Amino acid sequence: MGLISVHYKMIIGDNAQDDIDKYIDTIIYTYNAPTTAKKHRDALLNVLKTIKKRPYTNVVRDTPSLRQFGANVRRANFKKMAIIYTVNGDTIFVHRLIAASMITGL
Repeated sequence: MGLISVHYKMIIGDNAQDDIDKYIDTIIYTYNAPTTAKKHRDALLNVLKTIKKRPYTNVVRDTPSLRQFGANVRRANFKKMAIIYTVNGDTIFVHRLIAASMITGL
């Protein structure tokens, strides 16, 4: 009996895309560090790829500040940020990339 391999698709929501764009733009324009911004972008993409391969690695969170994203919300860490996502069937939906300090009830 072999293992069934699931290929997940990932959807980056509009809010999450805005969060990512603002994060990278801040590094580029506020801190004048385009090389650092590229490194952060590449590292973020690697974390997203890991989530896509193994979305259930991160446990379901049931904190008041995360309930707004629905049931079975998960959180992955990226630097001092939190990637907030849910999994429904074979689809991963990334809701937000927010500062971990903004999440209450950790």
